[in-house]
Amino acid sequence: MQKPLTVLNQTINRPVIVELKAGREYRGILDGYDPHMNLVLKNAEELVNNEVVRKLDLTIVRGDNVIYISP
Repeated sequence: MQKPLTVLNQTINRPVIVELKAGREYRGILDGYDPHMNLVLKNAEELVNNEVVRKLDLTIVRGDNVIYISP
C-alpha cells in the first residue's frame, strides 16, 4: 500500500481531478502540494455541477476543503 503523499509526489506535473466540498471540482496539472494537502494546480478548470465556471492559469486549493484527489 502506498502512502497518500507518495501518490501525490508521483503525480507532480500530471493531470488530477480534485473534488471539493459543496460540489465544486478542479481539474488541472498538479504543480505542488504540502503535508496539509494544500494543492497548487496549473492550467486548471473550476467546475460546479459538472459545468466549467472558469479557467485559471494557477490556483491554490486549501487542503481542508478536499474530499478526494484522483490522479
